[in-house]
Amino acid sequence: MLLNREGLVFVGRRRRSAGPEHVDDSHAWQMPQGGIDPGEEPLQAALRELYEETSVRSAELIAEAPDWYGYDLPPEISGRAWRGRYRGQMQKWFAFRFTGEDREIDIDHPGGGRHKAEFDAWRWERIENLPGLIIPFKRPVYESVVEAFREYARPDPS
Repeated sequence: MLLNREGLVFVGRRRRSAGPEHVDDSHAWQMPQGGIDPGEEPLQAALRELYEETSVRSAELIAEAPDWYGYDLPPEISGRAWRGRYRGQMQKWFAFRFTGEDREIDIDHPGGGRHKAEFDAWRWERIENLPGLIIPFKRPVYESVVEAFREYARPDPS
């Protein structure tokens, strides 16, 4: 979760081509996320994925969620998503404060242009709205993440 100085959360709208697990256009908004590479620590992976999806490097760690959160893919897409190799995902979430300027965010050429764009639009959103934006099978994860980080979604006093 990337929070700006006003306490709003970065969300990106998934490109239709971003993956078969995103089949619901009315719930296409989500926070950056991704996998952990072999030998990589979860915090390192979170920072890498944030950069690869948004180009953001100006982020300071605020908190780590107390638990891992998981979801299962619905049966109708579990055979197509991720080449049928996985039926769901376990996620470790971190909250970061964005210390840069909005112009640093580049979803069209993320990661310095070395990564495929996953979002076609982005905006800052109120934390309580996040569960209603995400595809329904991921909603329980977002509800847990919102609960874990709610106290940080306020304007930064500094």
